[in-house]
Amino acid sequence: MSPRPQSSRRAGGVLLLVSITGLVYHLVLANSSSGFSMTGDATHALTGRRSVSNQFLHTVTPLAAALDWLVLTAPGGLLVRHAAQWMLCPPVYLLFALACGALLSPGSEARYPYPFVDVEAHGYAGVVGDAVFFGAAFYALGLAIVGLDRIRPSLGPDLRHRSNRISPPAVSPLK
Repeated sequence: MSPRPQSSRRAGGVLLLVSITGLVYHLVLANSSSGFSMTGDATHALTGRRSVSNQFLHTVTPLAAALDWLVLTAPGGLLVRHAAQWMLCPPVYLLFALACGALLSPGSEARYPYPFVDVEAHGYAGVVGDAVFFGAAFYALGLAIVGLDRIRPSLGPDLRHRSNRISPPAVSPLK
């Protein structure tokens, strides 16, 4: 029995979450003009293999997810409600990061994974404000993915009913 094709909803959700990772890194954390930049901090300077793996995580993986979504997922399968469903992940991660930070002693290095989640520096009101801003931006990105899904062309035969996303349907007795 061959595996079922990837659902548009799952591929779109992965694209959104991985895109969030890349965009937050490049636009906020690695941007020296951002208020939350981590580029001037010597404790976060990466060299060698760590620098390469950092680029794979924040640049290559989001681009690969976008390429997968464009080429291997049938267009037109996403709904507006999917963008809302995908938005369940960021608040769960925020609560996890805040809980981990609360368990570590004040002043600990890397108590919070990102400067905009640092309760010591911004207080809970500041962190919630940042979370609302980022959440609205993430939801807008999710809606943009749904909108793009509706207008992007199909790059081949209808992929929704195929059991194998990569090879063509059976055309010979050897398949």
